[in-house]
Amino acid sequence: MHTFLASSSMQLSVPPNHFQPMKIVALGDSLIYGFGDPEKGGWIEQLRRWWMLPDSAGHVLYNLGVRGDRTQQVAQRLEVEFRHRGELRNRVPDLIILSVGVNDSARLARPDGRSYTDFTVFEKEIASLLNLAQQLCPVLFVGMVPVDEAKMPFLDCFYYNHAEQYRYKEATRIACTKRQIPYLDIFEQWMGRGESWRLKRLSEDGLHPNTLGYQALLEDVINWDAITSVGKAHATYHSQFDYHLKPS
Repeated sequence: MHTFLASSSMQLSVPPNHFQPMKIVALGDSLIYGFGDPEKGGWIEQLRRWWMLPDSAGHVLYNLGVRGDRTQQVAQRLEVEFRHRGELRNRVPDLIILSVGVNDSARLARPDGRSYTDFTVFEKEIASLLNLAQQLCPVLFVGMVPVDEAKMPFLDCFYYNHAEQYRYKEATRIACTKRQIPYLDIFEQWMGRGESWRLKRLSEDGLHPNTLGYQALLEDVINWDAITSVGKAHATYHSQFDYHLKPS
């Protein structure tokens, strides 16, 4: 089992006293919620707790993951959730982290059943979600985890498979690229590490990461250049803002 090590990117590479801490909302499905990790509560919870430590950057992170959500449901609650997560001097959040799409990709009732969300509909819905999010503040997107196909169906109804996951995650990645939204391709990273590695990091249901899996996911996120870049940009903005507020 990997030992979790503190990383400068967990502080978004900025000393805590140099700027106003960021307010961050994480929206999506069970991957955001952390289902499958009874020990540590998932990767968002671990990151939230890290930022509460005395020597951390002090960023505030809201977990707004809902199990079973598809892209449409996340889009429906996005702006309301966003508008109600301001704090003190920051009236609205500084960053949105999105992670959704795996539920859309499921086949219903049988392996070749109809898609839970029709692919053409999904392409429109993911575009709409990204457009809406980008109008509110900077956005990062964390991709889906590959399932264990041998454990399907999930809940005796939902058939997930790698081919459909790939199709939906590629549509998401392309949509993000078009909008210059950083996309972390977890599916490709985990597939590249081999079946034995993946299966050790999935729960018995074959769909959700286990504690070890969320640990790996957290490490993938904090080693992602986009996380560090956002922190530096935020610090630069506040440094300039504070400078202009100083009396001459």
